[in-house]
Amino acid sequence: MEKIRLSKLMSEQGLCSRREADSYIERGWVLVDGEPITELGTRILPTQCITLAAAAQDRQQARVTILLNKPMGYVSGQAEKNYRPAVTLIAGETHYPGDRSKMRFDPRHLRGLAPAGRLDIDSTGLLVLTQDGRIAKQLIGENSKVEKEYLVRVTGKLSKEGLQRLNHGLSLDGEALRPAEVSWQNRDQLRFMLRQGKKRQIRRMCELVGLNAVGLKRVRIGKVMLGDLPGGQWRYLRDDETF
Repeated sequence: MEKIRLSKLMSEQGLCSRREADSYIERGWVLVDGEPITELGTRILPTQCITLAAAAQDRQQARVTILLNKPMGYVSGQAEKNYRPAVTLIAGETHYPGDRSKMRFDPRHLRGLAPAGRLDIDSTGLLVLTQDGRIAKQLIGENSKVEKEYLVRVTGKLSKEGLQRLNHGLSLDGEALRPAEVSWQNRDQLRFMLRQGKKRQIRRMCELVGLNAVGLKRVRIGKVMLGDLPGGQWRYLRDDETF
C-alpha cells in the first residue's frame, strides 16, 4: 500500500483544508496513531488513524460561516473592474436582525473569510462565505455533490426538446454537463437544480437552447435555504444547519 502525504489525506477525509493541515502539523496539533507529527511533507498509510489535538478542534469551532443575500453589482471574490467584493457587505449594520444564531458580529470574523463558490455580478441570492476549510471543500471541492437551486427569469421560446436538453444533453467547454433538474416555475421563470458550477453555467445553458436569462437568483445550497433573508443582509450559519 502506497503512503500518502498527510495533509492531502487530511483534506480527503474532510478534517480540514490542505493549507490548514500544514498549519496544524507545524504546531504539533496532528496525531497519527496517537503520536504527534510536526514535519511537513510526512507521508502515512491511508489506514492509519489521524486525529486533531484539542487546540485544533477549538480553532475549527471558533470559525464562522456566513450566509449573504448578494445583490447585483457585487463580485463574489476579489475586487475587479471597480466592482466591490461581496465580503465588503459583512458588517454590523448589515447583520440580519432576525438572525437566530447566538453569535454577534466581531471584526475577527472577517479574517480569512472567503466565498465558497461563485455568484455572478449580475446574479443575486445565497452566497456562502466561510473561514472553515471543511465547508469550503464540501461546497466547491472537486467531488462536491451539494445541490444548488436557482430561479431564473428567461425570455425566448423553449421547446419540449430544449427543456429535455437542459436536464441532460448539453456540453460546455468541450465537456458534457452533469444531469440537472430543470422545470418551469411559472410562465417566464425556470427552476434549475444543479450539482455543478461552471462559470456562468446557467446563462450559457439557456443560450444553447435559444433562451436569454434576464434574472438569476440562488435560493438554496444543499439543505440551507435563502428564506426571508433580505438583499444585502447576512446571517450566521447556525449549529443546527448543515449543507
